[in-house]
Amino acid sequence: MIDALARLRTIPCEDPRLTRENWCRHQPCRLVRVGRRDLLISQPLSSVLVYLLGLLTAGIGVGFLVLAGRRPAWWLWGTALLLWGIGALLAGTSYQAFGYHIKSRNPGVCQWTSWWEVIYLLLQQASVNCMLAAIAYRNTEGLLRIALIAYAAINTLVYAVATLYGATVPIKKLITFERMVASCVAPFAICVGLIVWSYLTLPNRMDGVLLLTYAGVVLSMVAYRTYDRRGVTERLWARGRWFSQNDVLHVALIGCMLFNGLFLMPGLLP
Repeated sequence: MIDALARLRTIPCEDPRLTRENWCRHQPCRLVRVGRRDLLISQPLSSVLVYLLGLLTAGIGVGFLVLAGRRPAWWLWGTALLLWGIGALLAGTSYQAFGYHIKSRNPGVCQWTSWWEVIYLLLQQASVNCMLAAIAYRNTEGLLRIALIAYAAINTLVYAVATLYGATVPIKKLITFERMVASCVAPFAICVGLIVWSYLTLPNRMDGVLLLTYAGVVLSMVAYRTYDRRGVTERLWARGRWFSQNDVLHVALIGCMLFNGLFLMPGLLP
């Protein structure tokens, strides 16, 4: 079992130039003294942003759970945000803040991923499916509701099994961020479709806020992809400035979560 878990570390980083010795040439670092130990923090600004996103999203999720009362849809929505927030904290730990200590334990080429990131992928995908269950519970009924909730559960289970298999064998293509996003497209699209149908049938404030929230997430991903494909991160870093495609995504998502919490949560107050 231990050997299976350790195999994940055998996948080398995609950039063979990234090693323990030159880690800080490829990204900003800051040495922090904690007690008697020195910790090398990777991408300090990025770490602050992703931790802020994680804490904010998890906190809003807890707020929904507190206010949900006997409304299952909002219990599910709160759970989805809580999972999303915890996932963001795990991702920030490995992708950003403590990446050096997690991925460059040995001399030579660094490892590509870690279990922190695998668990993040599982929680993020489960979060999107939990959102689908929440929207299905709120905006549908009867057999359609049952079918959609069952689909959300099966989609989560199938993805989790494939991802855990990919992480223990390991098979790189099964544990990529792109595959996680691809597995979220269908539940995400169904959510948007249900909200649009509900809003057109009977316009209401909550569906309007939900629709704008989903639109914000889509725009966040578009901004992330555009920034990444144009290589802006590398060009800025060549000038000694660091603001990565992940930072673009996280700043945009912070805005989405604030909007969701400020304009949707008050509607749950007694």
